[in-house]
Amino acid sequence: MWSGDDDALSLLGVTRTEFGGTMAEVEHRVSPDDLYELRASRRDAAETGQVRSRHFRVLDEPGTDGHIRYRPVELWGHVVRTEGATRLLVGALVDAAVGIVAAEAAERLPDGVFSLDQDGRVVYANRRCQQLLDCDLERMLGHYPWDALAWLRDPAYEDRYRAAMLSQEPVSYLVRTPGGAWLGFVLYPGVHGLTGRVFRTGAPAGTEQGPGQTPAGGAASAEPVAPARAGALYHVVQMASVLTEAVTVRDVCRAVAEQLLPAFGAREIALYTVRDNRMYLLWESGYPEHFLDSFEGVPLNANLPGVHALTTRLPLFFESPEALVNAYPNLLLDPMNAWAFLPLIASGHPVGSCILGWTEPHRFTSEERTALTALGGLTAQAMERARLYDAESAVARGLQEGLLPHRLPALDRMVTTGRYLPGTQGMQIGGDWYDVIRTENGAALVIGDVEGHSVGAAAVMGQLRSAVHAFAASGRPPQEVITHTNRLLAELETELFATCCYIDLEAATGRARAVRAGHPPPLLRHPDGHTESLDLPGGVLLGVQPDAVYPVTTLTLAPGSLLALYTDGLVETPGGDIGTGIEVVRRTLARSRTDSVEELADQLVGTARRTEDRPDDVALLLAAYDWRR
Repeated sequence: MWSGDDDALSLLGVTRTEFGGTMAEVEHRVSPDDLYELRASRRDAAETGQVRSRHFRVLDEPGTDGHIRYRPVELWGHVVRTEGATRLLVGALVDAAVGIVAAEAAERLPDGVFSLDQDGRVVYANRRCQQLLDCDLERMLGHYPWDALAWLRDPAYEDRYRAAMLSQEPVSYLVRTPGGAWLGFVLYPGVHGLTGRVFRTGAPAGTEQGPGQTPAGGAASAEPVAPARAGALYHVVQMASVLTEAVTVRDVCRAVAEQLLPAFGAREIALYTVRDNRMYLLWESGYPEHFLDSFEGVPLNANLPGVHALTTRLPLFFESPEALVNAYPNLLLDPMNAWAFLPLIASGHPVGSCILGWTEPHRFTSEERTALTALGGLTAQAMERARLYDAESAVARGLQEGLLPHRLPALDRMVTTGRYLPGTQGMQIGGDWYDVIRTENGAALVIGDVEGHSVGAAAVMGQLRSAVHAFAASGRPPQEVITHTNRLLAELETELFATCCYIDLEAATGRARAVRAGHPPPLLRHPDGHTESLDLPGGVLLGVQPDAVYPVTTLTLAPGSLLALYTDGLVETPGGDIGTGIEVVRRTLARSRTDSVEELADQLVGTARRTEDRPDDVALLLAAYDWRR
């Protein structure tokens, strides 16, 4: 269910009394070409807990000519939990046509300024632009320029737009208006659209101004030319560009869906992969709930168009339900009216199938067929690369898990537990580690972080953990343990550095000796709940200076105290201050009333565990001394 304040409902074009709050009502107000963006925002909220700048167009008041008009809006939001664990998306719907500060600045310019989205639709034009083009903003918003202005329908002008978007370089050209004036256009492209400048200029050299003069670069359009979506080459290049940033199979699926659906006006997509000679669903969007369940795991000899497209390695296009039923009489149809079944073939190897559906009967031009076939090949290549990455990442994670302690030792008068969360970027493997080492008088608590996220970082972490374990078990004092470990890392010549915090705790007395090498300070919760950050004097990172000296700090823990050692991934956020992060963890530790060290550890890493975009690893080690709770 949806609800909103008066401003949000006004942007949707409904009143509070007539709005029932259903998703169907909202979708009815959104441009059919942008429904994917609206639905993708729901998926973003479910998967990441937030919606970041989803753009779509909503119905606006009809123009004086009676034509349907749309207004661009932008959706931002984040998920909150209410009583009963209900999840709500709290957000803001922004009128994307009214960027107040930027618009005011643009209005003061002597030239016309306009902005097009990634698909070429007008999302902004200042007043000077409207004057020069002799077209008000309402007629242009949400439309292609060559659709709103008949004299820009010359294909040469649309080609200039495509050239700018493909090359990502500025493009300029001249246009003669129906009134005989010459205008200069300069297009400044970006990944998500372009900004244009328009200004009056003189006629090109050697050109006579007269009523019959044609625009530079092509003949005047006496007959209207049907507007088209960006050409096939643009979609292929755009998809290739986006897929270069897709790392995992899920990344590839998301990128393909977000590119193909709006680019070709399709309403649903399904991506299947082949495994053990059967087809399995990887991703779907737009299908009725449970519709695809009966197709899960179908064998490669099944009489289905998606299977045939893969086994014959030929795309199948059906422009109406009748055409599909004639070819496959027993096929269960969804509510669509046109379909494309694309084989995903990479280097001669069958990867899977991509299925697209359109709500209306759709004529596939030769350009569309060529583009979709090429895009299927790009998808297959990206999918294979991502599958290899996922497999390598799984091996790397297995290596790291093998290097971390599987079980911490049982100790007298101490209860310990640890947590580790890999980062969500790159190989999802890093150099964070923790350990509890039994000593003659108690235990050594260790936590460390090797810089970088790679198999190399994990290997160095394994070497350091083994070294620390050996030095500590041999009975060396804390300062010698860290000094020898530092010298070892410097001698390895790995060009990697590491941080470490080492605390030797005597079980009988609670006496602790701590050494810190460039690592965040540990937290100490006293028996009364008061929690402080231990400002231990420390030395440089391990591996920087072979002969570095690391001071030792001595403190005594009272029975019922608890130590928390952690890596910076727990307390750092992009753009945030590490001191603020440490304070958040300190307050959480102080306010917790649980009697379980395990539950306390889960509380401390809870926020990090729920964060989808986690740039760094997280390691946490808790040690409760003489905890009788």
